[in-house]
Amino acid sequence: MNPIERIERQQMQKTITPFNIGDLIQVSVKVIEGDRERIQLFEGNVIARRGRNNRATITVRKISYGVGVERVFPLYSPFVEKIKVVKSSSVRRAKLYYIRKKKGRAMRIAEKDTVTRGPVTGGQSNTPAEG
Repeated sequence: MNPIERIERQQMQKTITPFNIGDLIQVSVKVIEGDRERIQLFEGNVIARRGRNNRATITVRKISYGVGVERVFPLYSPFVEKIKVVKSSSVRRAKLYYIRKKKGRAMRIAEKDTVTRGPVTGGQSNTPAEG
C-alpha cells in the first residue's frame, strides 16, 4: 500500500451523517484566526454532491442578507467538524443548480413526507368485526 492510500484510509475513518441533495444542513467548520480556533456554522441547502470516498465534496447554498452564498465543503476535511440535517427535502434531480436563478418563495424545496407507522401485524386486527 502506497503512502497516499494509507492517508486516504485514515481520513475515511470519520463518520458522516447521511443526507441527500436538497436537504437543509448545518455544517460546523473549524476556523483558525491567528492562534485561536473556533467553530463557525454554515446552514443552507445541499445543491450538489460530487466525488467519492475521501475526495467527495458538497456544495451548500444559503441566502445571507439577500445575497446568495455558495460554499464547497470537502466531506472528509479535518476542518469539517460535523454535519447536522435540519430538514429533509424531496427532490428529483441530482444537481439543483436551477435554484441559483430563483428568488424568494420560488426557491423553496418541498419537504419530504415522513410517515410514522406502527408495527406490521399478521393481517388480523384485534378488534371484533361489526355486522
